[in-house]
Amino acid sequence: MRLSIIIPAFNESRLILHCLDSVSKSLTANQRAGFGFEVIVVDNNSTDNTAELAGKAGARVVFEPINQIGRARNAGAAVAKGDWFLFVDADSLLNPDMIADILKLMDSGKFVGCGSVMHMPGSPWLGTLILKIWTVISVTFAWASGALIVCRADAFRDVGGFNLDLYAADEIDLSRLLKKWGRKHGLKFTILKRSPLITSARKLKLYTAREMVNQFLQVLFHPRKSLQNKKKLPVWYDGRR
Repeated sequence: MRLSIIIPAFNESRLILHCLDSVSKSLTANQRAGFGFEVIVVDNNSTDNTAELAGKAGARVVFEPINQIGRARNAGAAVAKGDWFLFVDADSLLNPDMIADILKLMDSGKFVGCGSVMHMPGSPWLGTLILKIWTVISVTFAWASGALIVCRADAFRDVGGFNLDLYAADEIDLSRLLKKWGRKHGLKFTILKRSPLITSARKLKLYTAREMVNQFLQVLFHPRKSLQNKKKLPVWYDGRR
């Protein structure tokens, strides 16, 4: 069994090595006979030295010139050789217990994929509230966060990967497609809860509460217009780091 770790990265020179170190430690702690892995970092047209740092750390670096999260993830999947894909954001950290749970899920033969609940250290009150609300939604509907989504490679390819018409919430769309594919094959999609993914609270510090609320309302009341136009999604695409 082979697992492909795919990390989309745009100007992530400050955090990419922390992410890669967490990947290395988590996989090393779970090494066993018959298990292989590869680490792919997709440089999504960065203007800093993200790609150089990732390459020196031992990751395979793929270049995707069009700045779009789903497109970067698809670019990594296109060259991946694993039986399973694990997509994790560059500002997030894996942990050994999470990988152990993912491997157990893979071994069971009962699942098409999974997401994970998250922990966001240092988050301001608004971020804590948003994360609590999202956690309830994620677990209830089995919708994965974009920060971490795991799935069988054949299922990913069959459903067409991440929807390139969307500049955000494409992980929810993929979750729905994977659940549908899974039902046809007698497999489940779940959200792991035992060992949360650690993810950065930087956006909640870089943007004011008003900016965050405005972004939320924009997506809530004009979802199609917003999610299909990255100019309407500054929290995702204005490049603040």
